[in-house]
Amino acid sequence: MSEGARKFRLHLPHVYTIIFVLIAVFAVLTWIVPSGAFERTEVEAGGSIREVTVAGTYTPVDKSGVEDGEPFDLRQGIFEVLMAPTRGIQDAIDVIAFIFLVGGAITVINKTGAIETGIGSIVKRLRNKDVLIIPITMLLFSIGGTVIGMSEETIPFFAIFVPIMIAAGFDSMTAFMIVFVGPQIGYTASTMNPFSVLIAEGIIGIQGNPLLWLRVISWIILTSLAIVWVTRYAVRVKKNPALSYTRETDSVYHDASSDALANTELTGRQKGVLVIFVAGIALIIWGLISQGWYMDEISGVFVAMGILSGIVGGLSESEIAEEFIKGFADFAYAAMVVGMARAILIVAQDGMIIDTILNALAGSLAGVPGIIYTSIMYVILGFLTILVPSSSGLASLTMPIIGPLTELMGLNPEAAVTAVTMAESTMCFLIPTNAVLIAGLGICKISLGTWWKAVWKFFALVVIAGLVFTAISGLIPA
Repeated sequence: MSEGARKFRLHLPHVYTIIFVLIAVFAVLTWIVPSGAFERTEVEAGGSIREVTVAGTYTPVDKSGVEDGEPFDLRQGIFEVLMAPTRGIQDAIDVIAFIFLVGGAITVINKTGAIETGIGSIVKRLRNKDVLIIPITMLLFSIGGTVIGMSEETIPFFAIFVPIMIAAGFDSMTAFMIVFVGPQIGYTASTMNPFSVLIAEGIIGIQGNPLLWLRVISWIILTSLAIVWVTRYAVRVKKNPALSYTRETDSVYHDASSDALANTELTGRQKGVLVIFVAGIALIIWGLISQGWYMDEISGVFVAMGILSGIVGGLSESEIAEEFIKGFADFAYAAMVVGMARAILIVAQDGMIIDTILNALAGSLAGVPGIIYTSIMYVILGFLTILVPSSSGLASLTMPIIGPLTELMGLNPEAAVTAVTMAESTMCFLIPTNAVLIAGLGICKISLGTWWKAVWKFFALVVIAGLVFTAISGLIPA
């Protein structure tokens, strides 16, 4: 590369820097953007009680004053900015605890060498067919995303798939793509996801998921595109490792993988650990599908898996405890970034500017032609995801407004459901406020800038697909 090319090379700041800048930006906005709030009411949607906004009830709120004899000031200053990371970590403590505990359990399991040795055995047996791991696992993850809203539950799999992919001759970016893109593309093309489609439809009174057939079509198309994209990248990297986005950071894994492949004979203890591991994963899948399990239950299963694997694998009590501690350290970066990213939303909420932004956007869309309206709605919901990186949260916030507005525009209100479902999850491919994205990148030791460089073309393709399916949803007679 020439000196001139190096001079103009884009350097993306550290993810902590990006998050802190965003915290400061939204703090400044609390001084500029008027504060206000919609009235809220509780409704049953998607099988649970949700607090939603009441359309037409937006009321401006004073930035400062006295309420119930106590002074208040919604403007976020320097001290509020400095406190925001602490409050964000506290607010995201459930996700952080999940990452720490699962990370500790995985480290204990890895210490036994069972997974590493088993991987070597599988890779040798697959020989030239190891690429089949990619479509099979991505399809399973995508089904989880589209049906049950699988997202945070995939975090443990990042650490599991990195050695698998590298041992097979691919790279850590391939592992990240499989575990992140698989469920994320399924979430984007949700068919009956209770955390997006069913909640959004329930809020505006749509029953029976009438456009399920269209959602199934979108899922098939987008999942196929994702599998082709990831498989194509993986095959190119295997043929020419110089094309890998993570070649330098993967060097330590390559050394370890070579050692693993040199010894692929499983001991009796290691076979026992693999039985525990497979049984644990099967139990988690059963719990997700039939029992409505979430992070608490999943982390409990992983803790049990870690302890039992350590015992069966021949580790002493002290070794098991020490490996848990090492796991906490290895996963600390991912866990803390999740909490700090939550601080952005904390600042915006405390300044009461989210409802103001939403009210202004909704008002500006009135009277816009149909197809243009659906496109603008999709883009706006995508940007709102930066503030509310949660499908159920964004649906609860926006659907009471954009649902009726879409119908007033003469369009099928299902367009609002498609937009909020696809725009939110598509934007989560990029934004640093997406806990799963940041946690996965941290575990795989991939920078956010490297991921953006790898994914931007695919992201643009998914955006185009989202715009098309949103428009189609609106044009189909209700």
